[in-house]
Amino acid sequence: MTGAKKFELNASSDFLRQMAGYGLATAEILYRLPDHQRLLQSYIWQDYDLAPEFPTLKKFLDFWTRKLDGPLHSVRVAHSRLIRPAEFRAVDGEFRLH
Repeated sequence: MTGAKKFELNASSDFLRQMAGYGLATAEILYRLPDHQRLLQSYIWQDYDLAPEFPTLKKFLDFWTRKLDGPLHSVRVAHSRLIRPAEFRAVDGEFRLH
């Protein structure tokens, strides 16, 4: 093609991850305060991750247990794929509009 312009798509990394099957994961992390072990503190973590394995969340929790002082009590996870396959419905006929 002569004279045709080349268009370049600049998709965000978040969009590309969603197209690869990642969904938005939200975790409520309860942990014990280092100086007051009987008290619990809440931390909300959110990132794109793959359910049900959650490798990104597991990596974060591994970091938490190695580097942070507050021991984990519990983790609740919610996950939603924001981009889903389109619904397909068979049609029995064809209509043309002029």
